[in-house]
Amino acid sequence: MTDILPTATETNRKEKPRRFVVTGASGTLGYNIVRLFASDPDHQLVLPLRTLHPDLFHRYSNVHMRQADLSDTPELGRILRDASPDVIIHCAASGVRPRREAWFDMVAFNVDATLRLFQASCVIPECHFIYISTGLAYRHQGRPLRETDPVESLHPYGVSKAAADLLLQAAASEFGRTLTILRPFSFTGLHDGGARLFPSLLHAALTGEPFRLSPGEQVRDFCAVDDIASAVLAACQRTEDRELVEIFNVGSGLSKTIRGVVEEVCRDLALPVNLQFGALPYPRNEPMHLVADITKISRLGWQPQESLSYAVWQLAQVQSPELRLNQPERSL
Repeated sequence: MTDILPTATETNRKEKPRRFVVTGASGTLGYNIVRLFASDPDHQLVLPLRTLHPDLFHRYSNVHMRQADLSDTPELGRILRDASPDVIIHCAASGVRPRREAWFDMVAFNVDATLRLFQASCVIPECHFIYISTGLAYRHQGRPLRETDPVESLHPYGVSKAAADLLLQAAASEFGRTLTILRPFSFTGLHDGGARLFPSLLHAALTGEPFRLSPGEQVRDFCAVDDIASAVLAACQRTEDRELVEIFNVGSGLSKTIRGVVEEVCRDLALPVNLQFGALPYPRNEPMHLVADITKISRLGWQPQESLSYAVWQLAQVQSPELRLNQPERSL
């Protein structure tokens, strides 16, 4: 892997490969999008990163990292002009559950950096902008959520992504730019980390500590991250009958309580952990029903393929290889 970008002359010697800029490549979804896209040698990927990670994608010769601050509009413009991407996939975002003192910083990044990147993209002719929003942006409906439902949330991460989501729609309409918004629901898999649900579950199993949770009656839609990444690919490949602005939910379409999901994963993997449901209160502004209606994206030929338990097993092989777990079936 190198951070030296091939020139336009080099890439036009034969058929020009598709060129992608992917932000947030060090995060869970961004990492798996890059893995999937880079497996095609006809793809060239440029990754603007605040901190370079030389070992992250070292096995891919078609992945090129550029050190960049997404709040630096002139630098973003230079990177995009050099890369001349066919598609920009904007995954970079700040914290699902920020500390209270970081609330405004999170909102500023999720909104401002997104608009700066979109502004910089406007100098690239016919560039398709794909924004990774979130199912947390929706107003609670108590049923599977459709793309036409109101985008209105008090969840800190959800509201910051909702604000950028709506502003991008207005900007795309104003400037005639092709925009696809994907709203993923809950997911896990390789490169998941931090204080998220399944990395924390594996850590508790490894250390023998009790795993303290809320009562777990929230209804959720969990998906393997590989399936979310394949949905992004499906959106990139869509060329016929594409509207200027399109929005797709991405999830399993299945309604399960968090308690039911965690217990099922523990059972499938024979994961040795002491689950303590009800030891923690529900987080502030936590939606009690967050499930995707995936009818619309299914029309692109996309369907989830991988079981959640297998995605957690894959994560465990990297994060907690000392655990001796059952390997579940991969396919749903």
